[in-house]
Amino acid sequence: MKIGLVDVDSHNWPNLCLMKLSAYHKSQGHQVEWWRPEGKYDVVYKSRVFTDTYSKDTVTVKNAERVITGGTGYGKGENLPDIIEHCCPDDTLYPQFADTAYGFLSRGCPRNCGFCIVSGKEGRKSVRVADLDEFWHGQKEIKLMDANLLACREHETLIRQLADSRAWVDFSQGLDIRLINPDNMSLLNQVRAKTVHFAWDNPEEDLTGCFQKFLDLTAIRDRRRRQVYVLTNYGSTLEQDLYRIETLRDMGFSPYVMVYDRPNAPAVTRHLQRWVNNKRIFHTVMHFSDYTAGRREAG
Repeated sequence: MKIGLVDVDSHNWPNLCLMKLSAYHKSQGHQVEWWRPEGKYDVVYKSRVFTDTYSKDTVTVKNAERVITGGTGYGKGENLPDIIEHCCPDDTLYPQFADTAYGFLSRGCPRNCGFCIVSGKEGRKSVRVADLDEFWHGQKEIKLMDANLLACREHETLIRQLADSRAWVDFSQGLDIRLINPDNMSLLNQVRAKTVHFAWDNPEEDLTGCFQKFLDLTAIRDRRRRQVYVLTNYGSTLEQDLYRIETLRDMGFSPYVMVYDRPNAPAVTRHLQRWVNNKRIFHTVMHFSDYTAGRREAG
């Protein structure tokens, strides 16, 4: 069989689903390549992570016996069969990321946040789905894509695996700051964490005590490696956004603004995102009002 792959979003971030499909089909002796309009294929897989807001599907496939689409960008859909899900990803698809292992140790999240699809797609319980050696084979860096690793009952075992790897680890989707305690922090301090991400999404929930507990226990002293996602344009006011952003900065974290439904967000929220996420500006212009005043004067 000849298999074609389409990464609908782009090649700026590896598509893990396509990497596993490629590994599986190659193990079956099939020919696998990126889809080309001039080729001819038995099966073409189109995978899409992001929705229309961020990623447009402009690829029409007419040269395949069968076209299979999947990924959260197309809706909930079906998961990969276990035999494919547990294949070691084919990292030759993205040679520019060959030194980095991408994967999940756990799936699911108990939080069921309205802006997030994870609980509906993967379940409202974080469960262990793999050991590290399923997708890591000596790469210098590991990008962990788990939605809520600390909510998994076996998270300490999984953190030990990350620590033992001695690879640099990026908890790319964030750790749940509410679940930090002395036991798991003792283990996290043994991980070579490239970046630790948290989130403060709900402005009605005061998480300052949780962030202070982390500061009291962590071995990470560089604020640039302590990043916190701050969700905006999801029922919060500008004052609530600024409170979270300024509190985190004052505590020694690096806030990073995420804008829900960015194309339809108010201009002030987009300006807020530019101010915060450009760290040179953020640490020079200390007040958002000064930043917006400067933009008006420049205009």
